[in-house]
Amino acid sequence: MSQTNREKLLKDLIKRLHAGDDFDKVREEFIKEFTGVSAQEIADVEKSLVEQGEVKVEEIQKLCDVHATLFEGSIDGVSPGKRKDREIGHPAWVLKEENRAIERLFSGQIDPNSERLKGGDKGAVKSLEANLEELWQIDRHYARKENLWFPIMERYGITAPPQVMWGVDDEIRAAIKEARATLSWENRDSFLEQLEEVKTKIFSMISKEEDILIPMVSEVFFLTDWRQIADESAEVGFCLMDNHPDWTPPQLQDAKVDASLLGSGVVKLPSGSFSPEMLTRVLNTLPIDMTVVDANDEVLYFSQSSERIFPRTTAILGRKVSNCHPPASVHIVEKILDEFKSGERDSAEFYIHLGDKYVHIRYWPIRDDEGNYMGTLEVSQDIAPIQKLKGDKRLLDEFED
Repeated sequence: MSQTNREKLLKDLIKRLHAGDDFDKVREEFIKEFTGVSAQEIADVEKSLVEQGEVKVEEIQKLCDVHATLFEGSIDGVSPGKRKDREIGHPAWVLKEENRAIERLFSGQIDPNSERLKGGDKGAVKSLEANLEELWQIDRHYARKENLWFPIMERYGITAPPQVMWGVDDEIRAAIKEARATLSWENRDSFLEQLEEVKTKIFSMISKEEDILIPMVSEVFFLTDWRQIADESAEVGFCLMDNHPDWTPPQLQDAKVDASLLGSGVVKLPSGSFSPEMLTRVLNTLPIDMTVVDANDEVLYFSQSSERIFPRTTAILGRKVSNCHPPASVHIVEKILDEFKSGERDSAEFYIHLGDKYVHIRYWPIRDDEGNYMGTLEVSQDIAPIQKLKGDKRLLDEFED
């Protein structure tokens, strides 16, 4: 079968699934026609379906598990020379080791404590509260994919799988939050049903990461891509791995990023001037997160304040800003940008509780003297400490006994 006919048949099988055809029949035909399918082929077909408007990302997201079941056992492995998940400390190795830790958390703690709860042990409620608190570290696992893996995938034209996977990640996050909110002795039956759904979704995602995601990116990522992920992973954090071995990649000849960016020139502004290093330090000293998007909706810059709220990595530079947000909120981001460009809107703001933080997020369009749109500035700040301020504190009060 030619590659063109192969892609056409694969696309037809996926479209039939979305049209409601019997899964077993589609699966039978798939097995008959395909002895092996690469993760890249799946990505290309899904991308084509989305770009041509034949299938929506949301529809692929809903049938994500069905797709995985269809391809189960038929996906070709990674070329031996590109297989990195066996290199200790490598980002792919870390992803898989975290998956093993998640599985151990279920088998060693969550599952036994669930059985205790089923058996009438009220003490299991407290144990499960601690277990789910620990399980929430999975947010870091998913955030590393979203902030480090996905931007690089998009550079290589792999766009549909990241959108789909991010949407499913968010479904899992929401399911965990719902289960934690339900957990109580009185609601134990509802909780146990929700917990089973959480486990099913998480284990299904583990399969997708290891059988589809890792093989897919292993065929296209270069050493520089893996090194970027490794270097910036600590910024986002790890899941159920307080300590893990560092990966030591082969030495490359390129210069360090800081050395290439911070020169000895002067940045001249209307009201003063800075050396590049001084300007960088000033922006990073501000107790806020700043992100700048250019007129093409691509990320141009982000600050690196010590009071970071949202993870930012250099992998997002040049990335379409719509791809930096969960699929469920992309349409809102695009609407704000469109209204900034048309002049209908001059600001936007949101405020959300994140743990003990109360985050104020504001957006402003950047315009030149003639009012032409140049880009957008996003500023995020934890205003919880500010809300606690009372009375007055003057400069001299700092030095009075």
